[in-house]
Amino acid sequence: MIALIDYDMGNLFSVTRAFEFCGAKPAVVSRPEELRNFDAAVLPGVGNFGDGMEHLEKYGFIAELRDFAASGRPLLGICMGMQMLLDSSEEAPGVPGLGLIPGRVRRFPGAAGEKVPQIGWNTMRFAQSHSPLFSGMPDSGWFYFVHSYYAEPDSPDDVIGTTDYIVPSYASAIGRGNLFGVQFHPEKSQRRGLDIIANFIGMANAQK
Repeated sequence: MIALIDYDMGNLFSVTRAFEFCGAKPAVVSRPEELRNFDAAVLPGVGNFGDGMEHLEKYGFIAELRDFAASGRPLLGICMGMQMLLDSSEEAPGVPGLGLIPGRVRRFPGAAGEKVPQIGWNTMRFAQSHSPLFSGMPDSGWFYFVHSYYAEPDSPDDVIGTTDYIVPSYASAIGRGNLFGVQFHPEKSQRRGLDIIANFIGMANAQK
């Protein structure tokens, strides 16, 4: 079973529909203790990093998410949900992230001819073709992005996909063990996004 975490900061409808299209029956979870009953979890997120962490704390998810990650079960962060897997963000100085993958979140610098936020389609290249999140997928697919900040993991080993936008080869997908994050929206990225969701469902099924 796959939990979609509801902390009032994620586009749950679109994510739910995409998982259902791929054959899963995800459950929306608003009580943190419920996570203990699931094989995998998804942390979607839109909005401000500081607000997101505040909502996770308000609903009691921070400790449960750290316990979930330590259990070895797959956890997928989407957009801001990916950013909150890291230690901190320039969007909310002084606000700690979940600290599950060492690193920080940076704001795109201003650049002539480039708009911030990045909104629209862009390509992602595999930094690690063996990541189970990309199993069976061709490299350099197109995905849908909406963001002003990007992940900067401490270790290059935690970067599993890269994209060029103002910053060359920034980390648009990260992974460490059972933890995964994507900056783009797989639920809005058509075939390639659904491939990623299907691979994550496969990891969840392997937990049974």
